[in-house]
Amino acid sequence: MPDTTSHRTPPPRARWRTTMAAFLTLLGSLAALLVPATQAHADTVTFTTGAARTDQNGNTLQLHGLGIVKVGDTWFGFGEDKTGKTSADTSFQNITCYSSTDLANWTYERQALSRQAGGDLGPSRIVERPKVIYNKSTSTYVMYMHIDSTNYAEAKVGVATSSTPCGPYTYRGSFRPMGNLSRDIGLFQETDGTAYLMSEDRNNGLRIYKLSADYLSVDSAVAVLGSGGSSGSVESPAMVKTGGMYYVFGSRLTGWSLNDNVYATATSLSGPWSAFRNFAAPGTKTYGSQTANVITVQGTSGTTYIYAGDRWDTANLGASKLIWLPLTIRGTTVNLGQYPTWSLDVDAGTWTADSGIPAEGVHTLKNLSSSMLMDVSSGSTATGAKIIQWPSTGGTNQQWTLKRVADNIFTLKSVKSGLCLDVPDKSTTAGVQLHQWTCNGGTNQQWALDLTGSYTGSNYMLVGIGSGLHIGVAGSTTQGAAVDQELGGSASPNSETWTLS
Repeated sequence: MPDTTSHRTPPPRARWRTTMAAFLTLLGSLAALLVPATQAHADTVTFTTGAARTDQNGNTLQLHGLGIVKVGDTWFGFGEDKTGKTSADTSFQNITCYSSTDLANWTYERQALSRQAGGDLGPSRIVERPKVIYNKSTSTYVMYMHIDSTNYAEAKVGVATSSTPCGPYTYRGSFRPMGNLSRDIGLFQETDGTAYLMSEDRNNGLRIYKLSADYLSVDSAVAVLGSGGSSGSVESPAMVKTGGMYYVFGSRLTGWSLNDNVYATATSLSGPWSAFRNFAAPGTKTYGSQTANVITVQGTSGTTYIYAGDRWDTANLGASKLIWLPLTIRGTTVNLGQYPTWSLDVDAGTWTADSGIPAEGVHTLKNLSSSMLMDVSSGSTATGAKIIQWPSTGGTNQQWTLKRVADNIFTLKSVKSGLCLDVPDKSTTAGVQLHQWTCNGGTNQQWALDLTGSYTGSNYMLVGIGSGLHIGVAGSTTQGAAVDQELGGSASPNSETWTLS
């Protein structure tokens, strides 16, 4: 009798299971076609400083003058499309929009705002620094930008809106906020939804305005930082808030030429604001970049603040490098270190310097200007003994043990005395001579070591975490001169530079 087992009709329950499984498979296939795939991201991504960055198609990212907003797990980045442009012709092309789930890998989405036949967005117009925030009460994404003529005579802000992050955005027009000049701009949003416009008015300084409830206009003036003019004003502004402190970052007014960018702090947007001071090693011109924005990455274990800057290539603006580096923010002190490579864990909100930081262990520190070593005076082992510069003797009072506190923060302990390099009385005053003191973990005994030259060198600025000032010798090359804390950016930056060996 032939075997007919394989041809038997399945029982009703089995037929139902088979049919249901086929239906679910078909439904899954249809869903895959209808729902866009979510971008995957690695647990940790690595950034190489100064490397060219491209989108999914291999095209150079046009995220210049960066604006950025996070929606769910996705960041949407906006930038000036400078493709094919030089400093001789910066006329408007497009505002591009990209998406990313890890800030390292970007997908080109579309032109968020495109050039028009005429008007503010027409040919031979200036459209710069697009910034976007979301208005929860109106369910609207609002974009602000600098609008101008090619001779920068109009100095206005433009506004555009969209119901989706990448748009396309509808342009709503331009104006001078409260009648004042406005060139480079930035936006800041409080956790309660209140929004603010930062606007560079070079006749008076950097202005902060409160926006209206719908974000489409200026409601009131809040503060003016600086005094106006090329030496007193700040452009390319960005702002973050943490621990009840506001931090404003920006660039001095030097056109396309780079400069040492600065920051100021306040506990209230209305001030009083601190004086502006450097946040990167002075003389490095913020590692060859200009502030565009600060990206906040909040995770399960911490929050990382990323400085996002543009390294302008005036002969090919579209190829200008994006310089993104992690900021160290503690109290009123902000420090931007230079790392050839660094890694970011987006989910955890933490970062790690992969290179560019000195090794722990015993070192000597030689002043680049005088070629003398950091020395405990007279080889003393007493608390309070002064720190000076002195020719090399091979003594252990000229040797320091570097111990890492965080990624780029160290304590320096005298090998001879076992005491720590210390700012007396936690002073934040320039010119105060350093001494050695019992190690206590205070921020006046903590130092950021910022690589100043090429990545293969060993020259560092030493920045006090408690004071934000730099270890130097006030330009002196005299034997026995005091090692003190300096403002930075002195006429002799080498006197604030130390070679580790």
